[in-house]
Amino acid sequence: MSSTLDDELAVAVVGAGPAGVGVGVVLRDLGIERFALLERDDVGASFRRWPDEMRLLTPSFPSNTFGARDLNAVTLDTSPAFALNREHPSGDEYAEYLEAVVEFHDVPVRAGIDVREVAPDDGGFALETSAGTIESEFVVWAAGQFQYPNRDPFPGADACVHNATVGSWRSYADGCDGDRAVVVGGAESGIDAALALSERGLRVAVIDETGPWRIRSPDPSEVLSPYTAERLEAALEDGAEIDLVADERVTRAERTDDGGYAVLTDGDRRFVTDNRPVLATGFDGSVGLVEDLFELDEGHPALTDRDESTETPGLFLVGPTVRHDGQQFCFVYKFRQRFAAVADEIARRLGVDREPLDAYREKDMFLEDLSCCDPELCDC
Repeated sequence: MSSTLDDELAVAVVGAGPAGVGVGVVLRDLGIERFALLERDDVGASFRRWPDEMRLLTPSFPSNTFGARDLNAVTLDTSPAFALNREHPSGDEYAEYLEAVVEFHDVPVRAGIDVREVAPDDGGFALETSAGTIESEFVVWAAGQFQYPNRDPFPGADACVHNATVGSWRSYADGCDGDRAVVVGGAESGIDAALALSERGLRVAVIDETGPWRIRSPDPSEVLSPYTAERLEAALEDGAEIDLVADERVTRAERTDDGGYAVLTDGDRRFVTDNRPVLATGFDGSVGLVEDLFELDEGHPALTDRDESTETPGLFLVGPTVRHDGQQFCFVYKFRQRFAAVADEIARRLGVDREPLDAYREKDMFLEDLSCCDPELCDC
């Protein structure tokens, strides 16, 4: 990784997580010059902030030699399973994998660069950063989500702690005064928190209006992953005291007279705990800084079929915020198939030979037909 930075780029990629690194490798394969990944911290920094116990939901398997990509890989030729010898890597382990990809492919990452503003400027963009102004013909926004937790989903939420700010559930449990914990949100991160706290002897109430643990759907973004569902089923069979509360919407949280906490629902239920309730309420998304450069469609950035802003030509979006026809590309194996689509459009406008992308098509890493993403077409 280099510490110097040209102030004029062809492509500025904002973020060096899996989306930024993945699209950076494609740009490198195309031989595009003068591009850089701008990262405020280090490669994979968001993954290093995961709770120690958290793991990737999708399983890694070293299957490249059989023509199938590792589900958590961001390139054609790497496998987290092979590199780490892990089926479900931790956040730190996955960050190590991303760092190895950057080194192997010589992706130009500029760490310690905080992008503060992106403005269209004379057919390109001016990026105001902690290192000064950077001019770029194209911008690829790959800022991720984990660093933007939804901390204010209801009144009194400031009395709670968001799961994204918990370094370790062991430490949280060790600091508990009583044996009860309340988790607001029953999707992946909420159930993961409940399982980790239950393993440490706490009785846990999980409150979620929808109750994802009871839903079956071919779209994995709407239900618990098999990895989480299996762990939950096993824990409940072993007698774990996890109370799964569905059809209840949390309306507020408040401190109690004795110094504890209460979580109230629209069903007039009151869940009391001596410990700060846990918010597993997801993330606000990463486009806040550039939201005014996107047209919004039902609250989501409107994109062309090449994931370009319909409002601002030259601004592209990659990562878990990408959405088409109501389907969100929220897992690595989903959004990685769009790296080549973005790079293809940029290469076309730069007049760069796009033949290297044939390998991405051959190896199912270039999703061009978005009709295949309709879960209603799934026969399973």
